[in-house]
Amino acid sequence: MRKRVAVAFTGPSNSGKTTLVEKIAKILIAHQKVAIIKNDPKDKAQFDVEGKDSYKFSQTGAEVVITSPTRTTYFSQQEKSLDDIVSMIHHFDILLVEGLKTLPLPRIAIFRNKIDESYFACSEAIAIDDTIDINKYTIPKDITILDLNNIDQIIEWIESHAKEI
Repeated sequence: MRKRVAVAFTGPSNSGKTTLVEKIAKILIAHQKVAIIKNDPKDKAQFDVEGKDSYKFSQTGAEVVITSPTRTTYFSQQEKSLDDIVSMIHHFDILLVEGLKTLPLPRIAIFRNKIDESYFACSEAIAIDDTIDINKYTIPKDITILDLNNIDQIIEWIESHAKEI
């Protein structure tokens, strides 16, 4: 069995997490099988349209799988552990997780405009852009500082720090 690795991304709302994960996935997918898990802590994601069958089914509270020729969508009414999710989507080389700060994965915190230092405790790296004056913050020495706009640099960090799962 081939090695599978995972890395996580965190940060405040509108910091650019989704955009960064999307950019990384588009590059990595050329040579690897990529899986993405996105946490929706405020239950704001919209998966279906009210009135349609899949919406009605998911509203029942049941575990629902919707299949079509181009995709399979799994609606679960229960929180799943990382192990549970990995076992469902086991065909990947690299797993990119957005959110889920509590998972024990190497983590990049993303910031624009200002750094929320409370993320330092759960992050091994931070990715920032030129809207941040790094001199205004005391960044722990064990946290790597990455350029949010340098995708190659971020991928290099991921390749050397992602955790085998």
